[in-house]
Amino acid sequence: MPRIRRVLETILYCDGLDRAAGFYEALLECAPMLRTPRVVAFASGEGTVLLLFDRAAAQTPQPSPGGMIPGHTGSGPAHIAFAIDRSEVAAWEQRLAELGTGIESRVHWERGGESLYFRDPDGHSVELATPGTWPCY
Repeated sequence: MPRIRRVLETILYCDGLDRAAGFYEALLECAPMLRTPRVVAFASGEGTVLLLFDRAAAQTPQPSPGGMIPGHTGSGPAHIAFAIDRSEVAAWEQRLAELGTGIESRVHWERGGESLYFRDPDGHSVELATPGTWPCY
């Protein structure tokens, strides 16, 4: 059977695309790879992509030079977890404080991992997770 290598893209649907893009640009300290009125794309580490879609615009199919991208959407707050190094937890705490973003919760996992949880401007749950969170990470 062919195997999955990793999750390539994660999508968050946003009601204020510019506001959300500004938040993630500051959080990730990187410029978008793509910015359109429909979608903003960020490199989110190790070959993964964070896509922020305008919630309303994403519902409409989008023609592209290579074919039609089907419409898609989601409702309500979603969740995304970014893998971080254990040695950088304190630096991330400081970074969140600089951005005025409070930590909603902290979890110490039985495998030794640690997670910091906070909310983005659209109410999505964002997690920063160290190794030891999952058996495979």
